[in-house]
Amino acid sequence: MDTLRRTKIVATLGPATDNPEVMADMIRAGLDVARINFSHGTRDSQRKRIEMVRAAAREAGRYIGLLADLAGPKIRIESFRNGPVQLVDGAPFILDTALDPQAGSITEVGCAYQELPSDVHRGDVLLLNDGLIVLEVENVAGTRISTVVRSGGELSNRKGLNRQGGGISAAAVTDKDLEDIRLVAELGVDYLAVSFARDADDIRRAQAELRRWRGEARVCAKIERHEALDNLSGILAVTDAVMVARGDLGVEMGYAELTGLQKTIIRQSLQRNRVVITATQMMESMIQNPIPTRAEVSDVANAVLDGTDAVMLSAETATGKFPVKAVQAMNDVIRGAEKYQLSSTRVTVRAEEAFGNTEEAISMAVMYTANHMRVRAIVALTESGATPLWMSRIRSDMPIYAFTRHEATRRRVTLYRGVYAVPFDITHTDTTTVYSSIFERLLELGLVDINDLVILTKGELSGVSGGTNSMQILRVISRH
Repeated sequence: MDTLRRTKIVATLGPATDNPEVMADMIRAGLDVARINFSHGTRDSQRKRIEMVRAAAREAGRYIGLLADLAGPKIRIESFRNGPVQLVDGAPFILDTALDPQAGSITEVGCAYQELPSDVHRGDVLLLNDGLIVLEVENVAGTRISTVVRSGGELSNRKGLNRQGGGISAAAVTDKDLEDIRLVAELGVDYLAVSFARDADDIRRAQAELRRWRGEARVCAKIERHEALDNLSGILAVTDAVMVARGDLGVEMGYAELTGLQKTIIRQSLQRNRVVITATQMMESMIQNPIPTRAEVSDVANAVLDGTDAVMLSAETATGKFPVKAVQAMNDVIRGAEKYQLSSTRVTVRAEEAFGNTEEAISMAVMYTANHMRVRAIVALTESGATPLWMSRIRSDMPIYAFTRHEATRRRVTLYRGVYAVPFDITHTDTTTVYSSIFERLLELGLVDINDLVILTKGELSGVSGGTNSMQILRVISRH
């Protein structure tokens, strides 16, 4: 049996993936979770992409998770009348929230974010186009923000805007986002990413709106604002997952700190039992080229060694020339990095704290045993996926198989590092034959061999969520 890849791959859908054959090839190449970016496209196009992913997954006999990424507030400049302009160092430049959105010129441009004049002051540094353009605020009068260009270059339509050090007051969940959340609930999407989250209240608002429409998606907080770092502990207390959104985060905090911040966010997320995705520019050169750069290979490998649950492709697959090759390259790099996963990463992340529930205690016992015994696999009989999630927080080379009757749970665990979904309905399995049924399933899928040892976790009451309270070490035997 091939060694399973533990770190999962998230890839963004877009025009480059709209061909069903491309989608099928991406799944074969190793796609685990498809990201639908609500910043682009129509609701009709998003709906079609979701249907296409599900059809391709069924055809491939795979479970593919779906992550809907909300647009969030549009903190962007508007457009230029005659195309891109070239800003020169030392030149004056005005941002004006009242300017005609199409009337930008070499001296001024509109701004889509109407509250910007209230959020900035003389001396503030504004960063455009991922920090490539740097402006220093000289004066704010009414709707007009007068600046001096400190680092110039080409500036084109609708580029993003950040204030160095954070401080933009825009609410994370916009009116458009509220409408999109309703669609996410209707379509049964698995994860909902909240862009530009500032604090726990932003996450609670998204969760409340999901519940209002009976949505069951797990919420992912995108950490891309200075404020989100300040409030990380509170965000981790309420969110289900986090995304290290390194683009805007690097702009606001400075790129020199980005690697350290990434490691800190991943470590704290694992300690709080949260799923964590590392994102942005992981293989950016593959938008145009068929192979990644050595620096990109190191970047992805570094995130894998940090213990991230998943790494994400953005424009590489959404609009790039080589979407399938990008997924394949990511798959290859992850496998290469995982061969060198250091034993020091096998840590009991909650060793100094009291366990919060029985599932956590069982999970810790399982992973300790798995790291010190010749066990081939871990099987978790699960309803919600909570026990496999706990186990995946602690590093082990052992695959964790989530045996579950719920399709939503099977799709959800596609994002958990080292966890793999297996359809299994324990409520339709005779208690006297449950072990032989599990062995039969494992053998049928080629996951174990006769006489292998496996660890099994289950609850006394079959089919009850949150009831895992036992661990057993079993030797695989054949029913025949």
